[in-house]
Amino acid sequence: MAFPAQRPRRLRTTPAMRRLVAETDLAPRHLVLPMFVKEDASEPVPIASMPGVVQHTRDSLRKAAAEAAGAGVGGLMLFGVPAVRDARGSAGADPDGVLNVALRDVKAEIGDATVLMADTCLDEFTDHGHCGVLDDRGRVDNDATLAIYAEMGVAQAESGADLLGPSGMMDGQVGVIRDALDAAGFPDTGILAYTAKYSSAFYGPFREAVESQLRGDRKTYQQDGANLREALRELALDLEEGADMVMVKPAMAYLDVLRSVADVADVPVAAYQVSGEYAMIEAAAANGWIDRDRAVLETVTGIRRAGADIVLTYWATEIAARLGEN
Repeated sequence: MAFPAQRPRRLRTTPAMRRLVAETDLAPRHLVLPMFVKEDASEPVPIASMPGVVQHTRDSLRKAAAEAAGAGVGGLMLFGVPAVRDARGSAGADPDGVLNVALRDVKAEIGDATVLMADTCLDEFTDHGHCGVLDDRGRVDNDATLAIYAEMGVAQAESGADLLGPSGMMDGQVGVIRDALDAAGFPDTGILAYTAKYSSAFYGPFREAVESQLRGDRKTYQQDGANLREALRELALDLEEGADMVMVKPAMAYLDVLRSVADVADVPVAAYQVSGEYAMIEAAAANGWIDRDRAVLETVTGIRRAGADIVLTYWATEIAARLGEN
């Protein structure tokens, strides 16, 4: 019997050997923690569909932000949950709105210890739950929305955001926000473009987290899950408009898109492990069906392997702490 001369198993024999030859690394700096802050909350509010995640008070947000920064997490992405919504999403651009106040709170707490990011979108702030203003036929008005994004982006920069995350998938959003930032004297504030944000079933728990008022769906502006080439077209447009980083969202069902974007992008590439991905693993683990800790690291490592320089994940602080222990 002829035995193989090539034995790949030689490089898997011990933890030290596997660590030596690992092709993909995962470090705290690769991770961004999404965080929710609820206006007028007196104590953190648990999110039922996302065990372990809460709507923060101003105080608990500052504490959690400091903990994440202390663990070495690369960034924080803040989302606001306002007490009052209207058709225009006015609270999003209001300097005293919940998100802008939270940005100032966190910046005062941690300074430049990690990168502070803001969700630059209207869906949390509108009484209809869409990512833009509606026209008289009830459709999202792309260009009218852009004017509000510009106003919102400047307000977030003034409040201390290092990176803005326009997630509404409006045509031209990156360029309009870039022009507004430059004109307002914020040339160093960066833009993390949500380049390929797909209309996905995996956003369900997030809508609980932000108390979304959505009626209908977002299929006329979020990308169709059947399309890959369209994502590359969006990428080219975002880069042309001045995006400093680009993102694919969700991650799990779109790893092929992530790989394709990473292969051609000349800026850092992020991917968002969204609420539904988080909830599935937590639910399966709670039922004893999977090893939770292994699944968490395996999925985030897989996103890195597919091409993400940066991973937004609700486990960011936990993972960073575990990596630090090891």
